[in-house]
Amino acid sequence: MKREKTLLTQALKSAFRTLYTIAPMLLAVIGLLGLFQTYITPEMIQSFFTGSTLYDTLIGTITGALSIGQPFISYIIGGELANQGISLYAVTAFILSFVTLGVVQLPLEYSLFGMRFTLVRNLLSFFFSIVVSLMTVFTLESIL
Repeated sequence: MKREKTLLTQALKSAFRTLYTIAPMLLAVIGLLGLFQTYITPEMIQSFFTGSTLYDTLIGTITGALSIGQPFISYIIGGELANQGISLYAVTAFILSFVTLGVVQLPLEYSLFGMRFTLVRNLLSFFFSIVVSLMTVFTLESIL
């Protein structure tokens, strides 16, 4: 029983040390998220799309990666973009990259997981956001 208490105490101390170490970075990320949500509006995002499948998919992926927030917000923004005539390719790429990529979160991810992991994960997420969005819309169009 005493050994379990000691292990629990050590684990809690370690967790609090880690939290204390990453707290400044975490607060900076939260601050940047607030700035992005305040200054980047859905209308600004819409102005980037042209109607070209490949270009819109790429722009959707990039804007989704730069736009940060909770996943449910991406569905609302994606729905609004679709209602305003943005291609389904762009909307799908936007939602995928909004959820899987996060340029603002790169410093925190780098500090927690290292450069190699962060770089590989984000490059794969970028690539697969494009591929999955193209395949999703192609499949949807072939079914309908």
